[in-house]
Amino acid sequence: MDKLLIKGGNRLQGDVTISGAKNAALPILCAGLLTSGDVQLSNVPHLQDVRTMLRLLAQTGLKVEQNGDKVTLNGANITSLEAPYELVKTMRASILVLGPLLARFGEAKVSLPGGCAIGSRPVDQHIKGLQALGADITIEAGYIHAKCKKLKGTRIVTDMITVTGTENLMMAAVLAEGETVLENAAREPEVTDLAHLLVAMGAKIDGIGTDRLVIQGVEQLHGASHAVISDRIEAATFLCAVAATGGDITIRNTRTDIMDAALDKLREIGVRLTVGDDWIRAQMDGRPQPVTFRTTEYPGFPTDMQAQFMAVNTIANGASRVTETIFENRFMHVQEMNRLGAAIETDGNTAFIKGVEQLVGAPVMATDLRASASLVIAGLAARGETLVDRIYHLDRGYDRMEVKLQAIGANISRIK
Repeated sequence: MDKLLIKGGNRLQGDVTISGAKNAALPILCAGLLTSGDVQLSNVPHLQDVRTMLRLLAQTGLKVEQNGDKVTLNGANITSLEAPYELVKTMRASILVLGPLLARFGEAKVSLPGGCAIGSRPVDQHIKGLQALGADITIEAGYIHAKCKKLKGTRIVTDMITVTGTENLMMAAVLAEGETVLENAAREPEVTDLAHLLVAMGAKIDGIGTDRLVIQGVEQLHGASHAVISDRIEAATFLCAVAATGGDITIRNTRTDIMDAALDKLREIGVRLTVGDDWIRAQMDGRPQPVTFRTTEYPGFPTDMQAQFMAVNTIANGASRVTETIFENRFMHVQEMNRLGAAIETDGNTAFIKGVEQLVGAPVMATDLRASASLVIAGLAARGETLVDRIYHLDRGYDRMEVKLQAIGANISRIK
């Protein structure tokens, strides 16, 4: 099992090119099931989750051609309407094949999903919405069995804001008969990116980027070309790294207009930001200032950046408070950060951090995707050596993170 060995204390300097967004690429790849035409994608990131999704899609009969960051999908010869447990268990986003398969073929059999152990993340909102569209759904032996003659448009109000739920229901509704209204829809940029691809494929969607999507079903979709948006979480993670270590970096191929919540907190920390259309220069000297925040749905502070900002808070000049409102188990990195000398206490969904002058390297273990990124940041700032175990979590969502960090001066290496 691979590990990362980090020798902390280096300032970061140079340029980082941000990859395509994992959370946009996964639903966009599933959209290839909705048409028999070619869906040509670019800026697709090289990630374990993307590789898993492509294997899952290929076993349905979807034709997959990959060349660098370009992927072409063709769904003219779908032979299987099942997503098996072996492929689904490692990645919750596998549930996103349910809506497209059901809408186009009238049937789907999808294993209940797995993924990071950061909370229950139930799929009941997906099932409730598809049933409202007319699907007959049963759950048996760990599989969701869904059938319908033809999905019919309706009004769906989800009990909570759910990103993958919105994406699944949107993909199902584009081929349903009549009008579907999705209320309480997720507004995340990755949801919007999927909607733009669907429109390019011939879907009729109004209200893109709002919490109310109005979808007029069409008979069929056609092929299209689309570039996946850049990863705002990867971009903010590198900005947190320079906040913790000091230095001067420029991140390129980024979208500054979808990062307001994170950028505001970075300025509070003391990072000097110069922002262009698709680049951000970050300069940091001295000890970070503490920042208190509460995670919430977009456009609020993203739960996917909670652990990375907490890593910066561990060495901040003062105390801070972090409240996690999205996932109930998303403080599993706290114990590992305390092994590095951090002073963090938790009470329910709130963490109280007292900044220390210096972290000290130690062996630590990643528990989920964003926790692993936070431990890398802490290791970069710590004195001595930090060994991060279980980095397969990191590879699920970061495209060769250690290579990009090496290029800007970090002393970090992958140990096989």
